[in-house]
Amino acid sequence: MTVNTPLCFRGKNILAPMVRVGTLPMRLLALDYGADIVYCEELIDIKMMQCKRVVNEILETVDFVAPNERVVFRTCERERHRVIFQMGSADAGRALAVAKLVESDVAGIDINMGCPKEYSTKGGMGAALLSDPDKIESILTTLVKGICKPVTCKIRILPSADFCIACPLSEQQVEDTVDLVKRIEKTGIAAIAVHGRKKEERPQHPVHCDVIKAISEAVSIPVIANGGSHDFIKEYGDIETFQKATAASSVMIARAAMWNPSIFRKEGPFPLRKVMQDYIKYAVRYDNHYTNTKYCLCQMLREQLETAQGKKLHVAQSTQEICEAFEMSEFYEETTALFEAKKTSLETKKQDEDDQMEDPNVIKMAVRFDKREYPPQITPKMYLLEWCRKEKHPQPVYETVQRPLDRLFCSVVTVADQKYRSALWDKSKKLAEQAAAIVCLRTLGVPEGKLCEGENHLINKRKREDQEHLNNGDHGKDLAEPSHKKASFAEESSDMNAPKMQW
Repeated sequence: MTVNTPLCFRGKNILAPMVRVGTLPMRLLALDYGADIVYCEELIDIKMMQCKRVVNEILETVDFVAPNERVVFRTCERERHRVIFQMGSADAGRALAVAKLVESDVAGIDINMGCPKEYSTKGGMGAALLSDPDKIESILTTLVKGICKPVTCKIRILPSADFCIACPLSEQQVEDTVDLVKRIEKTGIAAIAVHGRKKEERPQHPVHCDVIKAISEAVSIPVIANGGSHDFIKEYGDIETFQKATAASSVMIARAAMWNPSIFRKEGPFPLRKVMQDYIKYAVRYDNHYTNTKYCLCQMLREQLETAQGKKLHVAQSTQEICEAFEMSEFYEETTALFEAKKTSLETKKQDEDDQMEDPNVIKMAVRFDKREYPPQITPKMYLLEWCRKEKHPQPVYETVQRPLDRLFCSVVTVADQKYRSALWDKSKKLAEQAAAIVCLRTLGVPEGKLCEGENHLINKRKREDQEHLNNGDHGKDLAEPSHKKASFAEESSDMNAPKMQW
């Protein structure tokens, strides 16, 4: 497959992928200050495969949301042609599935093959892949053939046989690393980033510029040098020094950018306070979780954590309190007010559209299900199912939709060819279906099982069934499957063939 508008990896200054740091606010700030390309933090394939893509109309972002409603990856149009999605994967099939999921929203896909941390290597990902060239080749070849965006990877120097940190690099190590990169080049990737340290080495160990240089001279694809923050990069001019020392096509910066992302400014870095305030503005603008915002600000403060400013940040327990610590309360209030106004406007517009598209034959009531109003294990859906059986109607059919704007649910239940729904949207599919059942029962004038209705015939029925089982000596079965669980199963089974709709 051909690459559409390929991203150039030569002569670029790049923000490195950094766990907990490379979220949207940091990426956008780096771009503002002069970075050419930005990598997101490593995101694990299995976690991403559980996500759904949601367009966030309020923030004007694209969110990849986990089943627990947590935003795993957030991006926006500003970075779409310059952000590389870095993935942790040890399986070609999963890697391709995730790449296809995010492909239209990013500029390229990267496979992490250099992270030495246990959370990455224990699943065969990160630096663990360096010991399995066949798997590396399989993953990269699958991606190159399967998507239209550039594919890259990030590696480290191959380890020595004895995993000795203090030992100097052997010629064999350098040769093995160069041979691996040549094999990787043949997969058709667009570029390769090389962290000039072994898996066992840490930032305080010197970066091996000679190895990166040997790789740069051995292959024709762009080589991106990484690992120079400790030894080389203290200001913008040092980026070129590191590039020349490694003969690399581009430079990838991690820690120096984490400490002060204005390292990318040709004109020189901004004062740290301005950088932190700029970062906070993006964090508020894109609703970044306060714990992540706080972590990144702490990395910038470093030795200033014990100052008055650092102590204020330390005790902050919300985005609002972080803004207060940096004298940005007015900005926070203005921005959140704008979001609320936009949300209200979008909800009104959406409601108008819903009203125009509304089926006039659907009976609606503004009701919600509150389980506190019902006996344990008794729900309106169960009552409706019992009523349908008694009246010899087909079982109820529930059609549930989710609204992308706020991810709330609405359900329509069809009983005897009539449709019913609540006019209110709920936070879960189950609650929406219970609300629809309530509308149907109230319209029909049928009891719905509420505590205030007095004697509950469904509970009495279950008690009679339990007693019959006991009289028949069916103790073991009752212990294994209590009557209330059978009732719950009956209720759920009514939904098994119910169609699902996409909003």
